Amino acid sequence: MSGERVRIVIADDHLVVRTGFGELLDTQPDFEVAGTAADGAEAVRVCGEVAPDVVLMDVRMPRMDGIEATRRLAGSGPRVLILTTFDLDEYVYDALRAGASGFLLKDVTAERLFDAVRVVAAGEALLAPAVTRRLISEFARLRPSGAPPVGAPVSALTPRETQVLRLIAEGLSNPEIAARLTVTEETVKTHVSRVLAKLGLRDRTQAVVAAYESGLVVPGGRR
Repeated sequence: MSGERVRIVIADDHLVVRTGFGELLDTQPDFEVAGTAADGAEAVRVCGEVAPDVVLMDVRMPRMDGIEATRRLAGSGPRVLILTTFDLDEYVYDALRAGASGFLLKDVTAERLFDAVRVVAAGEALLAPAVTRRLISEFARLRPSGAPPVGAPVSALTPRETQVLRLIAEGLSNPEIAARLTVTEETVKTHVSRVLAKLGLRDRTQAVVAAYESGLVVPGGRR
């Protein structure tokens, strides 16, 4: 995160949404709205100019949608939060695959919005793990299995790392994984970091996607 203030770009094709979120975020002393964009292409350009920490990204926008914009931004620094009108939206799943750190409903409360931006800016995946798991499990079950899995094959992991990945996909937090495996939380953090590095993943959200798409975890099934 750059400096002490979280720099934010808001990308949405509706002016009222950009203005509303901007006014809310500007009430927080640790936030700075560094730019806005009316479509995905503009979002990519603006992010290149102002180097934000977090992007609030609508999915359905003209010229370039939020999924493609997220894909283009995934390796360049800013964390992406997808804005959507309802949670079980197939486009949200695609955006998570593209590298988004989570999603927010557009009718989110102000406090939830502030918390979400701070969590993502700190480098964490936004969603409560169980919510992420429910979303991804549902779409992994419904979608055809034609798309290549996210990241590298899970066969690159050690047995312990594979076990940790399964527990991440189950929705367990680091302290819960530590208790399950009878190890320290620091050891779990090390395993999680290695899982992300070996699979070429950015955060826990993508790890859950990878676990389902690789078949390591079966939607609706048991370990």
